[in-house]
Amino acid sequence: MNLIRYFFVIACLFLTIQTIAQKPVTPKPIKQIKFKTTLGGYKNNDSIYKVVADSVIGMPLVIRDDKNKTYEVSSYEFLYRKFVTSEDETTGKPYRTSQVRSQLFKATPLKQTWLNFVREELKPGEELHFFAVIVKDGKGNVMYAPDLKITIK
Repeated sequence: MNLIRYFFVIACLFLTIQTIAQKPVTPKPIKQIKFKTTLGGYKNNDSIYKVVADSVIGMPLVIRDDKNKTYEVSSYEFLYRKFVTSEDETTGKPYRTSQVRSQLFKATPLKQTWLNFVREELKPGEELHFFAVIVKDGKGNVMYAPDLKITIK
């Protein structure tokens, strides 16, 4: 019986020493990268004329950090908010409302079918919105970049 007590005390002592000897693991702080999303040099919340938008929309989306390093665009969503006239079913009176068209893209610039559609339909007050922009660095790490919304004057 004494042998069992002796073994039990040694085992408890060993476990206590191991627990005390372990250092707590502190995670490395994540390096915050400040990104800028631009299209043809225009940044978020810029307003441009339709003539300028017609040429800018065909340019690639560019993501840079605060050190001016460019990142590869992995994917993004593009949304075109256009204004249309609709009719109130009860009164029959027309009213202005918005309609959105959106798609996920894996390459920049936009596909030619989208470029043609936007260029034909674009009017003042409408919006071009690039969001959920995902970029990769040289090591393959994936990060989100800020949205880009451009309003047409």
